[in-house]
Amino acid sequence: MLIGEIIHRLRKEKKMTLVELAEKSGVALATLSRIENGRMTGTLNSHMKICKALEIDIIELYKDLSLSKKAVEIRSRKAQIEVSFHSKNVSSQMLIQNAMNKKMTPFMIKINKGGSTHKEATKSGVEKFIYIAAGKIEAVIGEEKYHLVKGETLYFDSSAPHYFKNTGPGDASLVCVVCPPLV
Repeated sequence: MLIGEIIHRLRKEKKMTLVELAEKSGVALATLSRIENGRMTGTLNSHMKICKALEIDIIELYKDLSLSKKAVEIRSRKAQIEVSFHSKNVSSQMLIQNAMNKKMTPFMIKINKGGSTHKEATKSGVEKFIYIAAGKIEAVIGEEKYHLVKGETLYFDSSAPHYFKNTGPGDASLVCVVCPPLV
């Protein structure tokens, strides 16, 4: 069971409205709504406030907790695809649904001929894995450059400034996995 489902169930058992829980816990109504609807998980601090308002121990809140509803999730080709365009030459596509409930985030990056991603750096402790599905790229990580072709992989600490440049004669596709997720 997800944290939001547990909070919703416990709140209903106490015959408490969402507004009442917000007032009693000091956690914003919008935040509580997002938690119950699975759009965010909340923080340990908000969980402790919710537990105090519900008059339960935090162990009660976490005892039936699971990270996802299903151990296996399949997304068919026909499923709605979330595509983000970063520039006219670069797009990314999430390869999973409900990324907030996952321990990693896989997505596909497509870089048109001659294009490159924006330079980025994540917070410390975030790692990236890249698989070159098609094309040829130059990965710039910190001051180092790595030249990769279809079938090769790259694994790195993504807190280092980095970007990817398509150096091949056609489009490039990269499967990227970020852990932990950046959502």
